[in-house]
Amino acid sequence: QVQLVESGGGSVQAGGSLRLSCAASGYTSSTYCMGWFRQAPGKERERVAIIDRSGTTTYKESAKGRFTITRDNAKNTLYLQMNNLKPEDTAMYYCAADTNFYRLWVGSALNWGQGTQVTVSS
Repeated sequence: QVQLVESGGGSVQAGGSLRLSCAASGYTSSTYCMGWFRQAPGKERERVAIIDRSGTTTYKESAKGRFTITRDNAKNTLYLQMNNLKPEDTAMYYCAADTNFYRLWVGSALNWGQGTQVTVSS
């Protein structure tokens, strides 16, 4: 079993920054692909960023150049550095992990955190 706990969310003004963290336990970090997803009220959950076992990253187009996903396997922690935040980034952000890349990619990961709220005001 895998336990994931997000932190670092909050309220910021447009143009500000936040760093989200996802502390993981109960698994071997190097064997999992991990990612960040978000969901705003009335909208479908969307993939924000993915990092695979080799450290290769993929981003939602609107996040490129603003968000950076990293992982520290030694600390069993996933991060999402978010810069130049915009009101449209407002959402609940979720951490996810899975040994199967494709299952994670399509938003069907077997392991999810409870989420952390990000609110960006104009």
